[in-house]
Amino acid sequence: MRILLWHVHGSWTTAFVQGPHTYVVPVTPDRGPDGLGRARTFDWPDSVVEVPPERLRDEDIDLVVLQRPHELALVDEWLGRRPPLVYLEHNAPDGDVPHTRHPAAGLPGVTLVHVTHFNRLMWDAGNTPTTVIEHGIVDPGRLWTGELPRAAVVVNEPVRRGRTVGTDLLPAFARAAPLDVFGMKTEGLAGHLGLPDEHCRSHELVQRELHAAMARRRVYLHPVRWTSLGLSLLEAMHLGMPVVALATTEVTEAVPPGAGVVSNRIDVLQDAVRDFLADPLHARMVGEGARAAALARYGLTRFLDDWERLLKEVAR
Repeated sequence: MRILLWHVHGSWTTAFVQGPHTYVVPVTPDRGPDGLGRARTFDWPDSVVEVPPERLRDEDIDLVVLQRPHELALVDEWLGRRPPLVYLEHNAPDGDVPHTRHPAAGLPGVTLVHVTHFNRLMWDAGNTPTTVIEHGIVDPGRLWTGELPRAAVVVNEPVRRGRTVGTDLLPAFARAAPLDVFGMKTEGLAGHLGLPDEHCRSHELVQRELHAAMARRRVYLHPVRWTSLGLSLLEAMHLGMPVVALATTEVTEAVPPGAGVVSNRIDVLQDAVRDFLADPLHARMVGEGARAAALARYGLTRFLDDWERLLKEVAR
């Protein structure tokens, strides 16, 4: 099939485009939000092709994957027709949870796909056909060395997103271990939090460099309060890192016993970070459990098989 989708979530798309189809991504001269084209910081196969909006009417599009409410209007404008539609929801709802109405609720001919069971539970989709296809990860390999007694955190725009991603919790965790915070717009985070630079370093790396850098840290810390299941958490587990995470949204499903420490008690999580830093052998053993759990539940083959079944069903 030829599948139209927008470049919205680079990490998720990296897994999705490993399938057997041709993936058409709109590209505009300014490479703005509706025309980013191919990713520049992720490795995508040649089956991902860029097409300007004015040429989309000439493309044989078999199916569209929507990811934002306004994209349906772009389909009408740029294609002049509506192929079979899937609406992929990446996020947990904001606003009046748990009464938040999903933008795809009531749209005729749309199948709604959530990436976690928690998200499906919390969104109100009405009678819209709805399913869950859990994340899949392109396995970076077991790269963990843990040679640096520091905790890795991955979060984009921590200053702007604040409490949602647990930015306010970082000073407490910095008392348990020095932090390396990776992600977009992390520069100046230490000053914003009133921490010495050595206690809270900032890094912005492309994915292939990010995985290698994360794997040198002793433990992965996931302080996120309210968002969908972070792909960085699953990537850390694939790398063989022990994880310490808040017990919120889908985390309790993703991190089983033996893969890390999950709690809503900050003191428990601080102690866990300290324990992993003090005992590299323990960190290695738990990291091996994390990798095994991630491969079993969030492997790429299962992810692509689930999507293949759904795409064929919707296309029919």
